[in-house]
Amino acid sequence: MDEQTHERVRDLVAAVPPGRVATYGDIAAIAGLATPRIVGRILREDGFDLPWHRIIRANGVPAPHLLTEQLERLRAEGVLAVDFRIDLKRYRWDPNRE
Repeated sequence: MDEQTHERVRDLVAAVPPGRVATYGDIAAIAGLATPRIVGRILREDGFDLPWHRIIRANGVPAPHLLTEQLERLRAEGVLAVDFRIDLKRYRWDPNRE
């Protein structure tokens, strides 16, 4: 992957405001990527300084190994989960509206 794509993903993740979430697929689609897995890889390798907790799976549930920390961080921003699931209709970030 080229550096420009890498930085584009980082910029998009950084743009998700507090109190909102995006899916890996949302970020991939905006960045023009073929698969959301690239977003996950970038966050895993170079996302420690980003609001990584605002990026969730398409079903609204954080990855199991991140579940507790991610839900705690989101709750602190006012994003509430029901049965470990974030309501995407309520909290999903729309970059065209914000």
